[in-house]
Amino acid sequence: MIPTFHIMEDLLAARAQMALSLGFHIVFAAIGMAMPFLMAISHYQWLRTGRQVYFDVSRAWSRGVAIFFATGAVSGTALSFELGLLWPKFMQHAGPIIGMPFSWEGTAFFVEAIALGLFLYGRKRLNRWVHWGIGVVVGISGVLSGIFVVCANAWMNNPSGFDWIGGQAANINPVAAMFNPGWKTESLHMILAAFEATGFAVAGVHALMLLFRPSSCHREAFRIALLVGACAALIQPLSGDRLAKGTAARQPLKLAAMESHFETSTFAPLIVGGLPDATAREVRHGIPVPGLLSFLAKGDIRAEVKGLNDFPRVLWPPLLPVHVAFQIMVGCGTALAGLALLSLFFIWRKPAWLGNRRFLILVVLATPLGFLALEAGWVVTEVGRQPWIIYSIMKTAEAVTPMPGLVYPFLLFSAVYLFLTVVVAWLMLRHIRAVARNYPSAMPEGGSHA
Repeated sequence: MIPTFHIMEDLLAARAQMALSLGFHIVFAAIGMAMPFLMAISHYQWLRTGRQVYFDVSRAWSRGVAIFFATGAVSGTALSFELGLLWPKFMQHAGPIIGMPFSWEGTAFFVEAIALGLFLYGRKRLNRWVHWGIGVVVGISGVLSGIFVVCANAWMNNPSGFDWIGGQAANINPVAAMFNPGWKTESLHMILAAFEATGFAVAGVHALMLLFRPSSCHREAFRIALLVGACAALIQPLSGDRLAKGTAARQPLKLAAMESHFETSTFAPLIVGGLPDATAREVRHGIPVPGLLSFLAKGDIRAEVKGLNDFPRVLWPPLLPVHVAFQIMVGCGTALAGLALLSLFFIWRKPAWLGNRRFLILVVLATPLGFLALEAGWVVTEVGRQPWIIYSIMKTAEAVTPMPGLVYPFLLFSAVYLFLTVVVAWLMLRHIRAVARNYPSAMPEGGSHA
């Protein structure tokens, strides 16, 4: 029999490997959802106005989409294998229930791959508007792929579509499982996060280029990406509000962990910052905002919010990472929403100010915030559900493979993802330098580089 401490080590290694894979892949999944639409917007502007600069932007972005798509395909394939290899007992029970969204995700992925190939290599062979429509299909299939995966994850948080009888799933309804109570809010939140993170990241790259090698290509790319990111950033808080209310209704323990809210109370405060102390059952150095947690959870500042003390201690998720990740997510989102307001004001009222050096530096500094918020949000979602892999049905420790030595594949995958990170960074730097060479600072607005 394997000693208990080895089981715990293997469980930690399995969770770390899954977290690493998901954290790596989610970046490329988000870019795969949003970047094709940026590409399609620029391409549409070229078709509508005939200005070559939009064609140049679309072509440059399409090559970036190809790089990120290839890397995302590799990391996504690894994740699908890890589900079966690391969590066989989970897949044994969950496979027949949530197989539908995974199969649809595979279909959307293949459509996206085919459409991307047609867009990249059919530029001179297809009707111009058909070619643009195929680019839109790349974006739509990418978004659908993300939605289907989130449907499966939402089911883990809101299990439905089956009866759990004697440790087995019975009366399975895959449609009800796929369209579970949380799929709408979680999918919307993820899509907006992808557009927000990608929009500001792309805008930040072009803002940096404008600081050193200004050109009409980077200027128009900056405007498009900034507009998309800003619109998503302003809608995202509304989505977050709906998601928080759903979490309060269906996963009150997760909400309590997010805020490290220990005592059930009315007029519950939202804690800004701070570090939770599970032993003393308090949050140190935090700033309470009275009534705001009640409003966030129930829409009423006088509403009662359940605290951690109402639940068995063994069912608490790890408080420190969940609370800190939630603070990072909200903090980054708030900063980007403020930048979005400023950006939209400049776009519609003071377009000349978009080229202001201080504003460009501000956008450059904001480049990683969207993806930092995205990663933190997934920490809240996944760590906040612990110790359950299927909420209130199956614990994570019950689902892990009995195979020993899981630390070794974790180290191997860490090395692979590190290698992929270096390769992608090298490819993107090469691509950015190529764009800088092809579209120099002296290029006139209507210059042609087709």
